Amino acid sequence: MSWSGFKKSLNRTGTTLMQKTGQMERTVDTEFQDETTKFKTYEKECQALQKESKAYLDAMRAMTGAQTRIADHISNFYQAADRTSEGAMAAHAYKQSVVELDDVIGRELDAPYRTTIMEPIGKMNAYFPIVNEQINKRNKKLLDYDAARSKLRKVIEKPSEDPTKLPKAQQEHDDAKDVFELMNQQLIEELPQLLELRVSFFDPSFEAMIRMQSKFAEEGYEKLGGVQRYFADNVRDDYAEGQLDAQVERVLQEMRELSICGAA
Repeated sequence: MSWSGFKKSLNRTGTTLMQKTGQMERTVDTEFQDETTKFKTYEKECQALQKESKAYLDAMRAMTGAQTRIADHISNFYQAADRTSEGAMAAHAYKQSVVELDDVIGRELDAPYRTTIMEPIGKMNAYFPIVNEQINKRNKKLLDYDAARSKLRKVIEKPSEDPTKLPKAQQEHDDAKDVFELMNQQLIEELPQLLELRVSFFDPSFEAMIRMQSKFAEEGYEKLGGVQRYFADNVRDDYAEGQLDAQVERVLQEMRELSICGAA
């Protein structure tokens, strides 16, 4: 930081302290505050959207990866018991289906998801630091304006014998006011425009997300639906009626009757 910049920073710190202690008037701009509040809310939502969008993609990859590992274990389990049984064939079909589903994620969904969803959200979030920098600059110029206005008032209230003080204070006040009002007006006009563009900006990404989620669900239904042919048609009804629970309980009871399980 240059010496000039250091002095400005020091002066602004002093102005802030004097305003907090009531020694200097502070400009309150409710219109600007309203717009920055809306912007901060939008910024927070976009950052959360970026985080959750990545989490969704990671979850899809994690889920299909977990399915593949489950299929490996189930397939090994059934094949070790009887490779020719219906259960073994179902386990093999399940394994093949989830491997293909995992491949769909990597081949057809991962790259398009990043391109149409993750990248646009990332680009939007990249603008926020730039806008925040302008907001911070505006706030600093407001401090300069408040300080110049306070200085001018003091010179007017207590005239100096030096005839150059009043014109100098007036010029400093006018310059600070012009700089502040220019930046302030620009932000008041453009912040609402930025928020207004958010819908048209995110529309394509939202549509792409719905289409890809639908594609993932359809692929899962199609591939896993093929595994159902290895099971009896009445399995679902039996489950709803509690008959499968009874079947599981019967097998558990047989296991309890084994000496190695009943020893506990």
